[in-house]
Amino acid sequence: MTPTPLPALSANTRRTVLLLSLACFCSMATQRICDAMLPELAREFGASMARTGQVVSLFAVVYGLAQLLYGAAGDRLGKLRVLTFTTVASGAGSLMAVFAGSLDALVLARVLMALVVAAIIPMSIAWTGDAVPYAMRQETLARVGLGTTMGIMGGQLMGGVFVDTVGWRWAFVLMAVLFLGVGALLWRDMGQQVAGPFSDQPPRGIWEQTRELLSEPWVRTLLAVSMVQGGAGFGLVAIIATHLHEVHGLALSSAGATVAMFGLGGMLYMSQAKPLIRKLGEHGLALVGGCTLGAALLTVAFSPWWLLAPPAMLVAGFAFFMLHNTLQANATQMAPQARGLGVSMFATALFSGQALGVLLATSLIGPLGSSAVLAGGAVAMVSMAVFLSAQLRRRHRLKLNG
Repeated sequence: MTPTPLPALSANTRRTVLLLSLACFCSMATQRICDAMLPELAREFGASMARTGQVVSLFAVVYGLAQLLYGAAGDRLGKLRVLTFTTVASGAGSLMAVFAGSLDALVLARVLMALVVAAIIPMSIAWTGDAVPYAMRQETLARVGLGTTMGIMGGQLMGGVFVDTVGWRWAFVLMAVLFLGVGALLWRDMGQQVAGPFSDQPPRGIWEQTRELLSEPWVRTLLAVSMVQGGAGFGLVAIIATHLHEVHGLALSSAGATVAMFGLGGMLYMSQAKPLIRKLGEHGLALVGGCTLGAALLTVAFSPWWLLAPPAMLVAGFAFFMLHNTLQANATQMAPQARGLGVSMFATALFSGQALGVLLATSLIGPLGSSAVLAGGAVAMVSMAVFLSAQLRRRHRLKLNG
């Protein structure tokens, strides 16, 4: 029997998906662009590295907390409208950073940027959930996510290049141009898109909707798994450069370049997502992705040769996004009646897990050593992948039998 061919996305939807990918690139690049600037910022403003690091740490804290602000707003006002407004506002925040005359002013600009940038990725995912049928959603999310993975590498690269050439302020000039340009294109595109599905029920408060979502076992399962992925995936990546520097004696620049292979691996997955999704299915992607990521982390943790670390990080990035793409697709469907809020809860769980993972990993390096910490994260990741794969397989059987 010949399988029914999937419907093609409209030209309008394909164009919007491209713009969302560009917006996600800007969002992630903004998160990472200050990483390589910290020594120069400390020198210019005469501040300690700990205080200068607030341009990164406070951004991350506000970014994570702000996720829930946009879920209900997107459901009520329209996800593309909220995303377009916050993209333009992010450009204005970047201009504030350009003209910051003190470290406090720069930190304030970064906090304000985090408040608006936080909407871009979850609203892009939620809009995709509204606009794209589920059979095509995971591969479409992979296209949107290509911008995110490129932003991981691009932000760190741009920050370092501008610091070493024309100065760090020009990095924020570039980000302002990118945000405002993408925002203008989204504004033009917004009128050509059909509004997402809206409920006939009167709007309810965010806390009432949150309680309702959390009463669903599948929602709780996805959020818990997302926290583990954030902690054992994104969280542990933050200590790998330190591990390579201390265990193998790599210069921090070389260790950072090695970790950047993680983003390259993610880009490679996005380019191959379509055939992999159709070949492995959701439960297969979760199982293979999680177990492969665990193996890559163990390689980095215990290999006596640092030359194995770059290919291991490439594989780790590929495997991480196999799993992450699967979670994203399920997050768009766990609460169709309040998709914006549901995806925002997913993003909050992911970034909360990341923050907890970094805190736990850095506190355990001293007594246990970085190799043991990475190994513990690998075991947690494999265990989570086996559990998630079993749950997805079970849900698939129930749908077939229902």
